[in-house]
Amino acid sequence: MPVAVKRVYEAASRSDGARVLVDRLWPRGLRKADADLEEWLRDLAPSDALRKWFHERPRQWALFRKRYLKELAGAEAEKDLQKLYTLAHKKKRLTLLYASKNETHNNAVVLKDLLEGMRKPPTGTGPGALRSLRMRDAAVRRR
Repeated sequence: MPVAVKRVYEAASRSDGARVLVDRLWPRGLRKADADLEEWLRDLAPSDALRKWFHERPRQWALFRKRYLKELAGAEAEKDLQKLYTLAHKKKRLTLLYASKNETHNNAVVLKDLLEGMRKPPTGTGPGALRSLRMRDAAVRRR
């Protein structure tokens, strides 16, 4: 399943597929009607502290990725991470949208790598976790 990353300010196109905003804050100057989103997954964005830390240290990309993946393993991101995996599984194409001016180093790039299997998912998340959760729920219903 192809995953693309794109600035939210760029015009939507048919080739985008499902458009998912992965920033915590709504992008400045953009009307919600103009965004053409399928989902806005706020809790997948880095924490404010991590975002500000990386803004001050843009050369620390590897450390940012590591810290961000650690945050994605937390309970706050779990629900939205499962939604993202589900969307990626159901849709033919997925475009992760971000507002950052840095097109090569941002959280959407990390999420794209995660979806494409280039990065190991945080513990307790991912397609395998979703499958085991469904199996556990089915077993509970059978009782």
